Amino acid sequence: MKTGIATVSISGNLEEKIVAIAAAGFDGIEIFEQDFIADIRSPKAVGQRIRDAGLEVMLFQPFRDFEGLPGALRAKAFDRAERKFDVMQELGCGLVLVCSSVHPEALGGIDRAAADFAELGERAAARGLRVGYEALAWGRHVNDHRDAWEIVRRADHPNLGLVLDSFHTLARGIDPETIRRIPGDRIFFVQLADAPAIDMDLLYWSRHFRNMPGEGDLRVTEFTRAVMATGYSGPISLEIFNDQFRGGSPGTIAQDGYRSIVALMDDVRRIEPEAVPFLPHLPVPATVRDTAFIEFAAQGDDLVALQRLLDSLGFRRAGRHVSKAVWLWQQGDIRIVLNAETEGHAGASWSARGTTICDIGLYVGSAPDTVTRATALGAKLFSQPLGSGEVPIPAIRGLGGSVMHFIDDGALSELWDVEFLPEDEAATGVGLTRVDHIAQTMTYDEMLSWSLFYTTLFDMAKAPMVDVIDPDGLVRSRAIATPEGNFRITLNGAETHRTLAGSFLAEGFGGSVQHLALATDDIFATAVALRATGFSALPLSPNYFDDLAARFDLAPEVLARLRKENILYDADGNGEFYQLYSQPFAGQLFIEIVQRRGGYAGYGAPNAPFRIAAQKRLQRPKGMPAA
Repeated sequence: MKTGIATVSISGNLEEKIVAIAAAGFDGIEIFEQDFIADIRSPKAVGQRIRDAGLEVMLFQPFRDFEGLPGALRAKAFDRAERKFDVMQELGCGLVLVCSSVHPEALGGIDRAAADFAELGERAAARGLRVGYEALAWGRHVNDHRDAWEIVRRADHPNLGLVLDSFHTLARGIDPETIRRIPGDRIFFVQLADAPAIDMDLLYWSRHFRNMPGEGDLRVTEFTRAVMATGYSGPISLEIFNDQFRGGSPGTIAQDGYRSIVALMDDVRRIEPEAVPFLPHLPVPATVRDTAFIEFAAQGDDLVALQRLLDSLGFRRAGRHVSKAVWLWQQGDIRIVLNAETEGHAGASWSARGTTICDIGLYVGSAPDTVTRATALGAKLFSQPLGSGEVPIPAIRGLGGSVMHFIDDGALSELWDVEFLPEDEAATGVGLTRVDHIAQTMTYDEMLSWSLFYTTLFDMAKAPMVDVIDPDGLVRSRAIATPEGNFRITLNGAETHRTLAGSFLAEGFGGSVQHLALATDDIFATAVALRATGFSALPLSPNYFDDLAARFDLAPEVLARLRKENILYDADGNGEFYQLYSQPFAGQLFIEIVQRRGGYAGYGAPNAPFRIAAQKRLQRPKGMPAA
């Protein structure tokens, strides 16, 4: 199976697009006419440049407003087509996409359109070219792939076939199962795009909000299954119109596109293997059983302060690395590693960002399978020279220069006993049990990329996007979680440096994890224990608790305890949620302590504006220099 992407899908000039598409691993390219016209090279030179990059010129598009035109307009349409055929032959492209007409003078009628396409197919055949007909969702007379297929069928020309686009079918709510009735050899090309569920004009929706398969809400997997079940064996390509992508990195967007196709086709193979018997078998999306460790890069005064914070949180120093300035702190099933090395990944992370979470370890079903799937999806492997006594652990590059390690039930599960010498520092703990979730901050433009990264690599599902109100702007947030909630990530997209999330990115030079949420089974008991250890909780406004009494039917004694311990509260139809925050440390990092009751699966989003306001009150006043 060959993979392709339309040049319109990514940003940059044509040369930048060619480089990015080739680097991402695609087999071919759809030349969007506007990109070609804007380039100063001849068609022949452009075609040769694409082939020199190892790519095939799969499709030339779009040719608009062809069928159903009367009189002189019809003659002019054929003349225009001949000129496009000239360009295609110079490019070395054998297939042109003709989309259904929106011309105000176009006449309807299946037979009239079929007659036009029969003649166009004959003209294309004379040049050794082919024509693909696509039903636009907003076409004047043809806006359904079933009608487009009937036109192709009646035209009955071997050089005329159907082009299918998932957006045009799914956006109109057409059942993709109807595709299964079309002979696969009459489908000349397939384009894929997803989109968020938005009720708006189809043309505007298509031109501004398409995204990669898996990033939206359309039934792209069902569409693709139906296509492949016909016996179609041509290219699978992407055609994405998205305002956000137009301003993004060509390399990142192309890589996302390739990842989305690989993951989508793997889903199709696992659900309907007989439809794609030729596809290689990838390991299934990785099962994450828990968070194995969180590693901080820290040095100097920040290292001392971080040790004091962990001590106040009831952690005990459980071990020291056999050969490095690395310490293991533990409480319950939570392992936090403090790395003070001046070399290697941690040293480089500290030099670039200061104190930062540089590494996340995950317990997975199979570490080798996880890495195999990750690399097939385009992830970059990570490795560095091993020190004395160190165990090699499979790893990939993650967000913001971080690393993600994978540990399974094999020999890797013994690494704590192998790499760390036990220390006997006692600590009673405060009831913290495990990592509830990890909050990663990024620019808003990166959110779709990292959502796709997690949902294609791991067995995780994304929740709807929510808006978090910061006093100085808006932050978009999306949660991604495993089915059992063993591993949860919140992605927080900042659009301005004035927000708390945005200033964290700016001051941390792109660091990713802004806070950790640690779970307890009894937040009130934990809060009492924390007061005894010297932990400094984030002070909240008294007005928050006054409003809480109006929003929820809480017993007076419960409300009094929430107020006393600075604990935030939320509830839904499934259960309750409690949150307690540390004060910021090492710049703008912080710790959250949570308790979930019942089936509450959220993250306390209604409380975020009040938490952010409280954190900003502890920052230096705007315009004041640092001490």
